[in-house]
Amino acid sequence: MAASGAGSPGRLVQYVVVRSDLVHALSWPLGAVLAQACHAATAAVHVHYGDPDTQRYLADLDSMHKVVLASLEQAGVSHKLWVEQPENIPTCLALKPYPREAVQPLLRKGLSESLEQAGVSHKLWVEQPENIPTCLALKPYPREAVQPLLRKFKLFK
Repeated sequence: MAASGAGSPGRLVQYVVVRSDLVHALSWPLGAVLAQACHAATAAVHVHYGDPDTQRYLADLDSMHKVVLASLEQAGVSHKLWVEQPENIPTCLALKPYPREAVQPLLRKGLSESLEQAGVSHKLWVEQPENIPTCLALKPYPREAVQPLLRKFKLFK
């Protein structure tokens, strides 16, 4: 998976996974959340600039393709995020009752850790100075190489 797909067929896509609870539960302005996604996407391209897939992605600026996905809440898992005030630090995540097999894969490890274990290059964007992870962007990959890892996420709305 981590190997370059420069010679592989298929359209290159950059996936960005955004915490939708920032808008829906924490009332962040939509523009601020969009800025987080832009930061993550730009950082992922910068960090992986020398990668052949990234170079191929950047070679045709008018045909770049991104898919923006929503995190846990939009994956169909109803939850409540507890944010400690006035520090604004997320401290706890509570889920409504679900069958264990339905949510265990989502909670066993974070997306960033899952992607690392699968050899998928990405950038986890952490807003500073608050130290809040807000989104994650993959370097450009052929869609078929990474889409199966992201099936549980829905498009950001």
